[in-house]
Amino acid sequence: MMMAKALNLSPSPSTSTLSLSSSSKYSNLLKTPTTLSFPFSHHSRSLTIKSSAAATIPTPTTSANQFRVDILSESLPYIQKFRGKTIVVKYGGAAMKQPELKASVVSDLVLLSCVGLRPVLVHGGGPEINHWLKLLNIEPLFHEGLRVTDAKTMEIVSMVLVGKVNKDLVSLINKAGATAVGLSGMDGRLLMAKPTPNSAQLGFVGEVARVDPTILQPLVNNGHIPVIASVAADELGQSYNINADTVAGEVAAALGAEKLILLTDVAGILENKDDPGSLLKEIDIKGVKKLIDEKKVAGGMIPKVNCCVASLSQGVRTASIIDGRVQHSLLHEIMSEEGIGTMITG
Repeated sequence: MMMAKALNLSPSPSTSTLSLSSSSKYSNLLKTPTTLSFPFSHHSRSLTIKSSAAATIPTPTTSANQFRVDILSESLPYIQKFRGKTIVVKYGGAAMKQPELKASVVSDLVLLSCVGLRPVLVHGGGPEINHWLKLLNIEPLFHEGLRVTDAKTMEIVSMVLVGKVNKDLVSLINKAGATAVGLSGMDGRLLMAKPTPNSAQLGFVGEVARVDPTILQPLVNNGHIPVIASVAADELGQSYNINADTVAGEVAAALGAEKLILLTDVAGILENKDDPGSLLKEIDIKGVKKLIDEKKVAGGMIPKVNCCVASLSQGVRTASIIDGRVQHSLLHEIMSEEGIGTMITG
């Protein structure tokens, strides 16, 4: 290593400042301007700072670069664990409404795909549906956390989810560098729908009668990211609006996914729904059912928890409910030991 030259600080005769001039050795640190001024005492005429041959002066980016290297290094075990595994992500809530959160989800999906995971994205589009219903002066109605869907609403749901939300997501993922393919449950008979038992109250709200993953397998195997809108038809061709959480759970089971992740507007499952600090980091199926019986899980969280339980009972390894309001929560859940929400195990 070359001996570092001295930096000389000497008082300017016309001002009460010290002037710092640098040799070419440090011009890369100072850039412009190359003279820095500091207040000084007239009792001190000059100050010389010398660095020994062993000393180093870090550049401003050294710590940031090291941080990035550390992150990549710590991610290795998780990349190895999930490489080649299918991860089904249900996308919805605030992450769909805020541009920065949407960009975060898209970049996370692309990164996961690039390091060898096989992500599948299932989406609803509640906020967008409500927006268009409002424009058409149709009041959205809900029953036990599920949208009430008459014939007119069903037509709007199909147009918004399949024609707008789905293609917008495909475009964003493609733009970010991956290859996405947009699908609805009707494409390739991916999903076959049936009416819910309480169809009299909910209208054209359906359940998943069966999943045929034939159309998905070649896409996933070739590194594409399927983007699935939660709309499907029954044997007679009648369209149904299906809860996206339910679709994600059934698709995960049909693909033999390693992990199901639901992006929500809550931190996860709370032991006390009025206490944000009571987040349960991990819980099994028995514990979740107990929370439902005790009515600690209610409202829109019920179908989310039920779809997790159903997917686990069909072979999915783990299911997580995480906070989609946090940027890069998807990476945090997959690439860290502690995760970010509630993981439900079988």
